[in-house]
Amino acid sequence: MNRAKGKEIGLNTIEVVGTKIDTRHYIGGQRVESAEAFTNTSPIDGSFLGDICRGTQKEADLAVAAAKAAFPAWAALGPKGRGVLLLRLAELVEENIETLAQLETMDNGSLLRSHRRGVMPRVAMNIRFFAEWAINELQHPDFETRGHTNKISWDPSGVAVLITPWNAPLMLATWKIGPALAAGDTVILKPAEWTPLSASFFADLTKQAGIPDGVFNVVQGFGKEIGAALVAHPDIARISFTGSVPTAKVIARSAADNLTPVSFELGGKSPCVVLEDADIDLAVELAVEQYDNAGQVCLSGTRILVHENIADAFALKFKEKALQIIQGDPRDEATQIGPQIHQVHFDRVKGFVDRAKESGANIIMGGEPNSDLCGLYFRPTLVMNPDPTSEIVTSEVFGPVLCLQTFKTDEEAIAMANSTEFGLAAILVSGNKERAERVAKQLVAGTIWVNCFFVRDLRAPFGGSKKSGIGREGGNWSFDFYADVKNTVVSPNGWKE
Repeated sequence: MNRAKGKEIGLNTIEVVGTKIDTRHYIGGQRVESAEAFTNTSPIDGSFLGDICRGTQKEADLAVAAAKAAFPAWAALGPKGRGVLLLRLAELVEENIETLAQLETMDNGSLLRSHRRGVMPRVAMNIRFFAEWAINELQHPDFETRGHTNKISWDPSGVAVLITPWNAPLMLATWKIGPALAAGDTVILKPAEWTPLSASFFADLTKQAGIPDGVFNVVQGFGKEIGAALVAHPDIARISFTGSVPTAKVIARSAADNLTPVSFELGGKSPCVVLEDADIDLAVELAVEQYDNAGQVCLSGTRILVHENIADAFALKFKEKALQIIQGDPRDEATQIGPQIHQVHFDRVKGFVDRAKESGANIIMGGEPNSDLCGLYFRPTLVMNPDPTSEIVTSEVFGPVLCLQTFKTDEEAIAMANSTEFGLAAILVSGNKERAERVAKQLVAGTIWVNCFFVRDLRAPFGGSKKSGIGREGGNWSFDFYADVKNTVVSPNGWKE
């Protein structure tokens, strides 16, 4: 197995896992250097990966100008013309799955086997899905109004700024890139500064696919610098952001000055509700799955709500299964969860747990760094019956930290499930279909999984309620955002032919 670290092999070029990565921005089909750089390290062992160009207002202006100039021709291609190039891009992703998987694992510490088998194939699927959807499904039947014909169309809107997170960098980015490009928008991608590598490599793939210069651009750096410059730019038509609520508020304020439409997929503190009639083994399996990606999943059901009559049996089985989780180097096939992404984030997760301990919380599993591993590995943690108003229950930890609370009635479970400011997702485990349907209808969340978890179909709407987001992605919902939806009303009168 290749254990190579990153190394500089020339001006503005590094090598990671045998792959050359250009550390400059990708703007207008060209590589653009910045005056300053920032250091990128691997969360696996803290090893140096490279110095990455750090964008400012200058690079933001260049990217917007390039994307704006490329927009008319890209829009004019139409769905079929754009689709040919996007389908070729999807093929190139498939041809480079192994390279992308290894890059992403080195950069964000997620499991290599997951990247190989699921995440990177999904990148290609995202691009292909939206390209084909624009060609075959993006339509609305004409309808009549007093003899007049209404014709609905989706027109490209302009330059879209996409700001994406670090927990599944390229896959989450292509949830946005796919529909934006298929809709006819030109794109400026600002990847998270902790995980810039796959975006740079992906930019090279767009070039190989024949995507015209300026249609797809990548700018690297920090949110307070180049991110702020992009979202405040008057020539931006759309802003899509996945990340935290506080950052979304900052973006919304900037976007408001130009009335730029925004789409936000934000934090979560999702419940995993286990009713009294649930299959306990299934419930335990789903609950332990919430440690996936070292807890760095916005959709995770981190608040496990269990009926008091089965809580003891559930907790016993949960702990027995969770203690079998193998934590370690994500490049090893046997590893089930890896490290936290960055020292800053590791300290944040540890801080939540330390404060819970100080307040007297009953931590029955984990609660500390993994002393068998160096660096950023935090043990899977379970907090038993914490104070319902405590931050460990109400705030998004985004680490391998779950809380187990009990309830007496379905009504109490529903109230507890809906008690936070978030509403991204919910998991419901029940053995009775009618009961599950009744409870699910009362849960406030954008996605609810009943007796399952993490089933995502791109045809379905995805997004959050309350402070978990604004808007929906998937199917026509994505195009409703990235396009200007137009109604052309045609009169039966006035025709000369």
